[in-house]
Amino acid sequence: MEQHKQQTLVTPLVSLFFILLSSLNVTFATVSSGESPFTPRAHLIRYWNKAVQNDAEKPSFLLSKASPLSAVDSAAFAQLAAQNALSTRLQEFCSSANLLCFPDVGQSLENHDGDTNFTAYSTKNFTNYGTARWAGVDSFKNYSVGDTSQVDSFRRYSRDSVNHTDDFNSYGPEANLVDQSFNSYATGAIAGTGEFKNYADSVNVPNLRFNSYSDDSTGRAHAFTAYSENANAGDQSFTSYSKHGNGAPNEFTGYGTDANSVGSGFTGYSEAVNGADDKFSNYGNDQNNPQNKFKSYGDSGNAAVETFTSYRDSANVGDDSFQSYAKNSEGEKVNFINYGKSFEVGSDKFTGYGKGASGESVGFKIYGVNNSFSDYSKNESITFKGYTKLSGSLVKSRVEPGKFFRESMLKKGIVMPMPNIQDKMPKRSFLPRFISSKLPFATSKIYELKRIFQAPDNSTMEKIMLDALEECERAPSAGETKRCVASAEDMIDFATSVLGTNVVVRTTDNVNGSSHDVLIGSVKGINDGNVTKSVSCHQSLFPYLLYYCHSVPKVRVYEADLLDPISKAKINHGVAICHLDTSAWSPTHGAFVALGSGPGRIEVCHWIFQNDMTWAVAD
Repeated sequence: MEQHKQQTLVTPLVSLFFILLSSLNVTFATVSSGESPFTPRAHLIRYWNKAVQNDAEKPSFLLSKASPLSAVDSAAFAQLAAQNALSTRLQEFCSSANLLCFPDVGQSLENHDGDTNFTAYSTKNFTNYGTARWAGVDSFKNYSVGDTSQVDSFRRYSRDSVNHTDDFNSYGPEANLVDQSFNSYATGAIAGTGEFKNYADSVNVPNLRFNSYSDDSTGRAHAFTAYSENANAGDQSFTSYSKHGNGAPNEFTGYGTDANSVGSGFTGYSEAVNGADDKFSNYGNDQNNPQNKFKSYGDSGNAAVETFTSYRDSANVGDDSFQSYAKNSEGEKVNFINYGKSFEVGSDKFTGYGKGASGESVGFKIYGVNNSFSDYSKNESITFKGYTKLSGSLVKSRVEPGKFFRESMLKKGIVMPMPNIQDKMPKRSFLPRFISSKLPFATSKIYELKRIFQAPDNSTMEKIMLDALEECERAPSAGETKRCVASAEDMIDFATSVLGTNVVVRTTDNVNGSSHDVLIGSVKGINDGNVTKSVSCHQSLFPYLLYYCHSVPKVRVYEADLLDPISKAKINHGVAICHLDTSAWSPTHGAFVALGSGPGRIEVCHWIFQNDMTWAVAD
């Protein structure tokens, strides 16, 4: 009987395996000695030979992105994909195929009696942890250090504790993806402190959620210092933060400094709190396009003090929304000092601000332009004395030196700054097309994708997939032809459909010279330096390797040796693309910030970054 069960399980797999082999059109001569002719990489080599009609050297950097799956694993996972059952072996699939998946969260850590120091620890579920603790300290230091993906859950942590201290120091730094949630954290706690210091520093796509944080607490202080600094994209949400609290000081210092496109949502923050003292100092400074939403902040509060000092200073654009801020409050003091002093103009919207409040004091000083005040309290204690409308002048130093340059800079002997071209995304591989084609790929199929990749609602993985799908489904710009490709074969098909079968794909050799000056050596114009058409492909963040490819008309493509300015030794071989028609670009595009001028008036060049690539007709 057992033998019969094994046979019924193996037979379909073997059948599928031979079907895949027959579809590969195997030619053993195309595969290097010792390599199986049935792997995804071997198939990609044969596909390249068939689709590309020239004798140019095969691009090793593209072949290196082929799936590392073995022939047998490819067949097994293809069968699971066809049966809509990949989620049953997700962790094995992600590991074998080199995909981006969040690990399974470890066991629940329940109540404990003594102080605990968590060092070099990761991926755990803290439920009812520290509940009703009396005094003591729990320390999270160097937690999740070195983990590419971090998933931690804190539920009912320090609930009903008395004078208990929680320290989060160097928590989850330099990770690619961070998904951490604090639900009912310190609810009903009395006194004590919670400090987040150097939390999620330099991470890529943080998703940090604080729900019902410190609700109904009394005199418990929370401080966020150096929180999510240098982060890239991602969101933090504070829902029902310190609601119904009493005398709870909260301080945000060095929060999100130098971050890129990080959003923060404060809903029901300090709502109906008594004697709150909230300070936002150096919050969002030097950020790029911060998005902060304050909804029902301090609503119905009593004798609270809310201070915004050096908030969003030197940020690049961005938007803040204050809805029903300090509404129906009593004796609330709100000060905006040096708020929104952005170098490139953003926008701020105040709706129902201070409405229904009594005895409030609101001051605005050195506040930015583009502000909308709707349904605002007309209490004469609210003053705009010293309110400064800034000019919003552009500051070139905000754009990384060398990120954009003019075509005239590509000449032998010129020294120029090179931006950091290092790929900051997690390493992933393509899926074989016979697997990727069986997976859903549309925003309308997000629930199915979430099931396959085990992504909870409002999780980092859900946001990653939605962002990529929405960009892929966006209508092309004028004159643009675009396609998102989930396999190397799809990329080859798109490039050859635009440029023909006689193509070459190029990328910059390495990252040497990044963030330093380089000396331009010999320069070669592709296709004799004539105006041409190319296909550029840029990575998108997704569980498997995904590229956004689009045709770029009216460009010139160059190759250049990059030398060390002092030793004159060759350190890199760069590929650059110069866009000759910039008429459809935004006037606030970083290229015009760095170079001056405006749309359609100048050409703009940039290097091809690590793991990005450009296709052109072969010389």
